Amino acid sequence: MPLAYVLNPLDRRANDRTNAEWVAGQRKRPDAKLIRIAGDATLLAGGTLMTANDANLEPTAFLGLDAEGAPWFAARVEPADGMRDLRSLAMEEALPPEQLGMLAQARSMLQWHERRTYCSNCAAKLEIADAGYRRHCPGCGMDHFPRTDPVAIMVVRHGGNILLGRQSSWKPGMYSALAGFVEPGETIEDAARREVFEESGVKVGPVKYVTSQPWPFLSNLMIGLVGEAISAEIRLDENELEDARWFTAAEARMMVARTHPDGLYAANPFAIAHELVRVALEG
Repeated sequence: MPLAYVLNPLDRRANDRTNAEWVAGQRKRPDAKLIRIAGDATLLAGGTLMTANDANLEPTAFLGLDAEGAPWFAARVEPADGMRDLRSLAMEEALPPEQLGMLAQARSMLQWHERRTYCSNCAAKLEIADAGYRRHCPGCGMDHFPRTDPVAIMVVRHGGNILLGRQSSWKPGMYSALAGFVEPGETIEDAARREVFEESGVKVGPVKYVTSQPWPFLSNLMIGLVGEAISAEIRLDENELEDARWFTAAEARMMVARTHPDGLYAANPFAIAHELVRVALEG
C-alpha cells in the first residue's frame, strides 16, 4: 500500500497563476474539474470522486493541469450526503493514489483560506490573488502566502530494538514513531533529536532521512527519519505520551503485520510512521 497523499500528477503552473486572464480562461474550459471540500471531507458520486464542474460554485484555488491538460480547481462547500473524510478514503484505498494527492493539496489550500480572512498586520479583510496562492491586504499592502508546517518524525534504533510510543487519544494497541514540529532556527535532524529526548528521555546520535509525506491535517509536511540512539533509558514525559517502549525486531514485525499476540500494531499502512518502522527493521 503506497503512502497516502504523496502522488500528485498535477502541473501546478506556478508561473501562470499570477495571470488572472489565463486563470479565468482555464475556469471556463469545458473539461475543467472541480474538487469539493467541506472540512476534512470531499464529495463522492457513485463511489468515485466527484469532479464535474459547476458554474455556480466559485473556486477558491487553482490546483493545476492534469496529464490531459484539463484544469483542476478546489471549492469549499457545505457538508452533504455522500461525503467521505480523507483519512477513511486513504485507509480503505477507496480512490486512486493520484486523487488522494490532489485532495491533500485541495484540502490544505482551502484550510489555509479559512484561517486567513483578515490581515494579521492591520485586520483589514484580505483579497484572494494568484489563483488562491496569495492573499493581499488592501489596507497595508501586506501579502500572505500559504504555509506548510514541517514535522520531524523518527523511529529510533538501539541494539536491535526500536523505540515507539503512543498517545492516550489513539486507538488501543497503536504505537507509532515520535514526532514534533520543527522550530525556528532548528535543523530537521536536531528537531527530531529534541522531540525524542523531550518525550522519552532517549538521546539520539546519527540521523538518516528516509522519505516525506504531505499531511493535510493541518497542512503539515511529515519528514521521516531513522535515528540511532546513544542512550537506552526511557524517562517518559506523561504530558506528551501515555507510553513509550523498546520493541524487539520480532515484536515490531508482528506489529507491522498486525499479528502481535497482545493486539499491538504499528500505525496505519498509509501513514509515514508505518513506513519508517519497516525501513528501520530492514536496516
